[in-house]
Amino acid sequence: MGSFLRIALLTYSTKLRGSVVHTLELATALTELGHDVCVYALDKDGQGFEREVAANVQLVPAQPSPDGLEPEQAIDALIRQRIQEFVDFFLVNAETYDIYHAQDCIGANALVQLRQQGRVSNVVRTVHHVEDYASIYLQRCQDKSIRDPNLCLCVSDRWHQALRNDYGIEAPRVINGVDLQRFSPIPSGQENAVKARYGLTGSPIYLTVGGIEPRKNSLRLLEAFAQVLSHHPQAQLVIAGGSTLFDYEPYRRSFFALATALEQDHGPLIGKSVILPGVIPDEDLPALYRTADAFCFPSTKEGWGLVVLEAIASSLPVITANQPPFTEFLTPEQALLVNPDSASAIARAMVESVRPAIAQSLVSQSRSILPQYTWTRSAALHVQHYRQLLSAQAQP
Repeated sequence: MGSFLRIALLTYSTKLRGSVVHTLELATALTELGHDVCVYALDKDGQGFEREVAANVQLVPAQPSPDGLEPEQAIDALIRQRIQEFVDFFLVNAETYDIYHAQDCIGANALVQLRQQGRVSNVVRTVHHVEDYASIYLQRCQDKSIRDPNLCLCVSDRWHQALRNDYGIEAPRVINGVDLQRFSPIPSGQENAVKARYGLTGSPIYLTVGGIEPRKNSLRLLEAFAQVLSHHPQAQLVIAGGSTLFDYEPYRRSFFALATALEQDHGPLIGKSVILPGVIPDEDLPALYRTADAFCFPSTKEGWGLVVLEAIASSLPVITANQPPFTEFLTPEQALLVNPDSASAIARAMVESVRPAIAQSLVSQSRSILPQYTWTRSAALHVQHYRQLLSAQAQP
């Protein structure tokens, strides 16, 4: 096996969402530990990643989505296409690795096919969370990506239990981390420019990162924010992010319909009180956290919530759901934990979070968790599990 490992990490996109960020940070930390890492990423616009990556990178060309299909058929066809793009790329790419590790269903299904063809020697998959798909094809795709790898990993106790109960799989837990050089309360000098760029003129400013989609609980967050405006008429809610493989257009239409209905009581919301900047350039994100007064993340389903760690590292008081995985690493003294089904509960927490004494207490208590969550520690855990897998495969 040698003292260092050659590791291929697969991710479905070059757009920096949760599992993609996890992939890049893990790749960097593994490289710093002396391993030879290459990130294979589906790249649909030819632009690559926005940030420099310490590891090697191979961009896998991803063609446009199929045309002329109904929405459900289109997403099934797109996933099939994305899996095949990975398979085709590896079949003509001569590089070999000790470990082949996918962070999502697409990469894992591709690796399973490649293992069947003798092209790769093993399949590792990190299960960040399990979706409830209406599509039979997507559900089978997800199940295959969990059942067929040689090793499954997960990032929280919640999903460790779910994989044990629903799949009969023991998936070791590997942690997430946060880059404290990148995310901190120390101003960089970019803050005023970021405020001007995104029209952040209000007070207080509430931030969430992840875009408008069902599991981010965007409708209830909007309802809650409308209640907050009764206490803080100059408040602004910033919903950053939004690039995703899936089409949440029906949910987005509901969001904008609700915003229109709320205008009867609050006046124009979108573009004034509710700011939707879309995907934030990577270099703007740390300063954007520092422009906010509180971080609101009442998500109903997360693998872990990397953005919560980023907000804590930026010294923001955090509001999040009173359920796993958040309750695995946050106590009521460290975050305002709310019922995500109650807009009123979210609104009360938003008002509380910007009271100086409460904000100060939440920040001082929550920052104590940060030393536990480093990418170096995460990488060391990964290496331990990689080596155990290789040892097991080497047994006669």
